[in-house]
Amino acid sequence: MPKINVIIPAYNEANSIAKVINDIPDIVDEVIVVNNNSTDQTEIHAKQAGATVLNEENKGYGYACLKGMQYIENKAEKPNIIVFLDGDYSDYPEELTKIVQPIIEKNIDFVIGSRVKQLREPGSMTGPQIFGNWLATNLMTLFFSAKYTDLGPFRAIKYEKLLQLNMIDKTYGWTIEMQLKAIKQNLSYIEIPVNYRNRIGISKVSGTVKGSIFAGIKILCWIFKYSITK
Repeated sequence: MPKINVIIPAYNEANSIAKVINDIPDIVDEVIVVNNNSTDQTEIHAKQAGATVLNEENKGYGYACLKGMQYIENKAEKPNIIVFLDGDYSDYPEELTKIVQPIIEKNIDFVIGSRVKQLREPGSMTGPQIFGNWLATNLMTLFFSAKYTDLGPFRAIKYEKLLQLNMIDKTYGWTIEMQLKAIKQNLSYIEIPVNYRNRIGISKVSGTVKGSIFAGIKILCWIFKYSITK
């Protein structure tokens, strides 16, 4: 069985983080929660639930993910698969087994959990989120002949391929950067439909006008940047 590590960026997720950790299947070797400068008890609850907790003072989804990767890079025994999962309990952590299955059984490089409409709880994705996903995935189809339907945060990737991507985005563009670079580097990828529910608490991105605007700008910048580079 391959070694699997999970990275969970978390900012003020004290009410949900333990639920997320507790629902992660036993096939995972280590759960790494990156406490992204939270002002609540996220760190305490994550530790009590059995996770390795890192602290990243720079706010940003990408900052948190990169912190988790840095920690893994310094481990003596590296994992084979990295899974990224949100800390707000909107995803179903128990579905991790089907997210990693194509990597284990079919040697796929990269798997995205696609939040398809029929499996989404009403209200779990905002209008701007739905439109942003539609626009981004259609632009990627137009410019790169990609077959993405979602920018879902629940995703798995071979560790060696993740390093190969040389991820750099510090904030809102992390997911789109990974998907664009996967195309550019000819990684094999697949989407797996996943369930999605209303998150616990308020979204730091889609829950605010500022967050939605900046996320949209960052996504479009990454797409147009890659559309003009070879």
